[in-house]
Amino acid sequence: MSTIKIEFAVQMRNEKCANEIKRVLTSRLGEEGQIEIDTKQGRVIVETNTPWSVIQDTIESTGRKAVLSGFGGQSAVALINTTGSVVDRTPVQGVVRFTSITAQDGGGLVVDGVVDGLKPGLHGLHIHESGDVSQGCASIGGHYNPRQSPHGSPQATQRHAGDLGNIRADPDGRATFRFIDPLLEVWDIIGRAVAITAEADDLGSGNNSQSLIDGNSGERIACGIIARSAGILQNFKRICACDGVTLWDERNKPLAGKERSQKL
Repeated sequence: MSTIKIEFAVQMRNEKCANEIKRVLTSRLGEEGQIEIDTKQGRVIVETNTPWSVIQDTIESTGRKAVLSGFGGQSAVALINTTGSVVDRTPVQGVVRFTSITAQDGGGLVVDGVVDGLKPGLHGLHIHESGDVSQGCASIGGHYNPRQSPHGSPQATQRHAGDLGNIRADPDGRATFRFIDPLLEVWDIIGRAVAITAEADDLGSGNNSQSLIDGNSGERIACGIIARSAGILQNFKRICACDGVTLWDERNKPLAGKERSQKL
């Protein structure tokens, strides 16, 4: 599976901190990852095929905060169920990231995500036509399908472009996933939405007409707008000038409102 570079802003004071971070990452990744650490800039770059959330958890196991600040080259991100919609109220939340693979590596996208609050088991994952969440997940349209193909599995020759198959939630309700989709490109999906369904997608193999529409995957229980995001060495933000929230504190703050500027 193709490796990509993932960049984190990490709170580091000295080389001792950097050495500890490198030690835990090397132990976790073995020979599969390359690690670059810039103590002065507070930057850790890892080239790997391990999900970004696993790398972040590994860095934070040293007791230091880490925030993903760059992901691959041309990249996009969807924040699941953090759109501010009052229509959908579920415990499902997460982040799905997309980054392009170069043509020499076969092209397509790496899809890399972590989603919490799910029922254990399989759930469908799809790209939808629209980023309109004014009515929650009900207003994002059907599966992204520019070729007017029947619904199918990600490996099928005939499939919706937005058919990404299933993700599996563990007994704690967390789904951590990373895979390559050969059909999509970043510029195809920015401004659209990604959605997660209540049930497993039958990948078009069901014995009814609905199977060729949405794989009998049930209602959309969570979704998020896909927006452009920073690639490696493109995000130098460390503090939000508008309200003084640091990059590391920002992940524990609401996206908007008076509580955002309150101290943790």
